[in-house]
Amino acid sequence: MLRHFQFSPDDDPVAQSNNQRSRQYLLDQTGGDVSVADDVSIISRRFIATVMLLVGGLVGTLWPSFAEANRGGNWFDDAAAMNSSGAPSIRINLSEQKAYFYKGGRLVGSSFISSGKKGFRTGTGKFRVLAKRPNHRSSIYGSYVDRNSGRVVRADVDTRKHRRPAGTYYRGAKMNHYIRFNGGIGLHASGHVPRYPASHGCVRMPPHMARKFYQYSRVGMPVTVTY
Repeated sequence: MLRHFQFSPDDDPVAQSNNQRSRQYLLDQTGGDVSVADDVSIISRRFIATVMLLVGGLVGTLWPSFAEANRGGNWFDDAAAMNSSGAPSIRINLSEQKAYFYKGGRLVGSSFISSGKKGFRTGTGKFRVLAKRPNHRSSIYGSYVDRNSGRVVRADVDTRKHRRPAGTYYRGAKMNHYIRFNGGIGLHASGHVPRYPASHGCVRMPPHMARKFYQYSRVGMPVTVTY
């Protein structure tokens, strides 16, 4: 049977001075007073504190796994990247559609990617970072935009195939945090990373992950692309 308990502290100054606080509860149903011993309250508080400590320790132990799961597999450990010894390197696994950032032999970050689709496959091999550009735009893929209105006349153009209409100008696709490592191929930020091959050969990354990889990468560092 459900009962409502209302708590009221004892105002007796003598009891308080002797650290003998009592607890009274009023049973709405019966009107009866019930006294509860102090040691019960103390044990309850100690039990709750112990449980909280155990839960806190367990969460602390599993936090990296929880954090990675909540990020969908995208994560980066800034402290490890800054403090770990050894040279940085990037490994891209096309089968997994993931990129890994290493500092020495230690994995410090991982990101989902979208590599080149059929007809534009991202090449495999061992490369080195050739250049870094924070606000890069493609010189081949983009849109033709009306000069007067700013309206996109034709999207997803390839300047090698599509002629520019009169009265328009070419605006290259954004490739922020661009890390070039194989000719014109590189890693860069994108708002479309479907976790399957969908690009024109570059390696797309979520913007927040591309920013991290860019921050800790160096010109000349190794980039390995495998299946």
